[in-house]
Amino acid sequence: MDENRPAAGGAAAAQEEARPRDPRPEAGWSHAGEADSFAHTVKLFRQGRYDADSFRRFRLQNGAYGTRMTGDYAMVRIKIPAGRLLPSQMEMVAQLSEAYSIGGAHLSTRENVQLHWVVLEDVSEIMRGLAEVGLTSREACGNTVRNVMCSPLSGVCGEEAFDATPYALATAKFFLRNPMNQNLPRKFKFNFTCCEKHGMVRMVDVGLLPLARPAPDGGGGSQRGFKVFLGGGLGNRSFVGHQLEDFTPEEELLHTSIAVLRIFDRLGDRKNMARNRMRYMVNEMGWEKFRNLVLKERAVVKSTQSVAARLDVGRGGDPPPRPPPVRVEADVGGGPPAGFARWKAANTLAQKQPGYSAAFVTLEAGDITAGQLRSMAAACREFSAEACARNGFSQDMVVRHVRDADLPALYSRLLGAGLARPGALTMASPVGCSGTTSCNLALTNSHRLAKEIQRRFLEEGLDADADLAGATIKISGCPNSCGQHGIATIGFNGGGSKARGRMYPVYQMSVGGRFDGQTALGVNCMRMPAKRVIPAVLRVIELFRRDKEAAGGAPQAGTLASWAHGVAAGTGAGAVRTVADLKRELAPLAEPPEFGDDPGFYSDYGSDGGYHARTGRGECAA
Repeated sequence: MDENRPAAGGAAAAQEEARPRDPRPEAGWSHAGEADSFAHTVKLFRQGRYDADSFRRFRLQNGAYGTRMTGDYAMVRIKIPAGRLLPSQMEMVAQLSEAYSIGGAHLSTRENVQLHWVVLEDVSEIMRGLAEVGLTSREACGNTVRNVMCSPLSGVCGEEAFDATPYALATAKFFLRNPMNQNLPRKFKFNFTCCEKHGMVRMVDVGLLPLARPAPDGGGGSQRGFKVFLGGGLGNRSFVGHQLEDFTPEEELLHTSIAVLRIFDRLGDRKNMARNRMRYMVNEMGWEKFRNLVLKERAVVKSTQSVAARLDVGRGGDPPPRPPPVRVEADVGGGPPAGFARWKAANTLAQKQPGYSAAFVTLEAGDITAGQLRSMAAACREFSAEACARNGFSQDMVVRHVRDADLPALYSRLLGAGLARPGALTMASPVGCSGTTSCNLALTNSHRLAKEIQRRFLEEGLDADADLAGATIKISGCPNSCGQHGIATIGFNGGGSKARGRMYPVYQMSVGGRFDGQTALGVNCMRMPAKRVIPAVLRVIELFRRDKEAAGGAPQAGTLASWAHGVAAGTGAGAVRTVADLKRELAPLAEPPEFGDDPGFYSDYGSDGGYHARTGRGECAA
């Protein structure tokens, strides 16, 4: 026995003493009695004493979404305001997923956590479990203010003016169960970010980018505020948001938010629900008219409502990270584990706090098992100075405030849990919505396709190609854009087609989308059969490399993302200059074969049978 090693009991005691306590859950998310109310209403519905339409609205208001082709199961969507998820909450979600779901959870592109295939009568049990750890599913669905998002790098990004996280949490608290947003014309979404590079503030109803300017009193200090974008959003028809004004002071943040919400509530067309998101109203009314309405309504709100004091965000600078617990024994012996350098290059970012990094945990299309949730909880307690995780915009999780010296040990822990896939910040980590695995509106299995792309790209080492850094692949199972395909470098949204009397799954392919300071929607290229999507993407990469080599490394062909932007704009510098050129190059891949030559072509990923394009009733506008 090593005499220098502390005794087991002493080591455990020292570790426990050094470990920071779990942060307390944010107060106010859960609400006593809602689980009992839901259970009672389900009984009334089963007895025929509650009509189907009223029950659907009630169910959605409480975060239970319909499951594909059945009324006996639900998807429970758990709101994670600002994406902040505590270890105790991860452990509860793991427990609930094993007891009532499929033994795992799914992370959405809006920082929610979803439990699929839950028996309707068990939804109330999940609500009770969530309440124990301060979580709720309330208003995660329905025509309400949805989960308030915040960039997972807020507070650690070197380009931010200040940490927007407290503002996101305060906004979420203010609107949760607030009477003013319980029956909106349609769902309504807020996004906060740290900088334009790490958020999607131009692609949402209200997007907020933190700014600071010299204080108006001339005292040498600074004034906090936001750049506010309104009327953006992704869907069957997508729009980029408009900037309201140069600078919105922080004390006017809530007044502005209420003004926008009141205008949407008052003028939204409730008769045409399919086209009743706020972005349609802004487009039809015209931006200048809408902007003037917002500014006038804000003046009314400021004079009639005293709400600024209720948006409690605290004061002071960004708090320094707490020291993580001191591990008694060395975690990694003999150097970093195999694969660490590849993982570190594509999964970590240096924070503005010297000596600390944020580590992105790549999932397969947002899926995480109960065991992996428990491993994440343990890793956060051990390695994160804030002892929590942040859900990201790309179906991943971020462990922040990790000491640089501890990254090899964190990687080793993640490796043991099956959570150390590389490529988190590259196109080798595609986004894919749940698709036909659960969604009523889906036409294709986008969820499985995203996994297939990830596996193939990692096998070929494409995550290590610097030319592909910054490019994205995003996949939706229908045109509604839950997979964010409209802002992807290469985007796909599902549909169906027919050849020789047989149906087969296809995707509308788009190129050149982006969601940075130059946000732009992708340009449609062509319809690509589902089983040819991976060859098509690989062919695009091949064409890019050919053009770059021919250009001798010209700046406009420097990366796949910049090349795709040029093609989408019709200003490409190589042989592929326009979308029409790209379509001609890819056309052979779109030709359907004879059934006998390739039967698998006519089925979707994850299915051995024939393809059909049947869908159920959507609930986005219920």
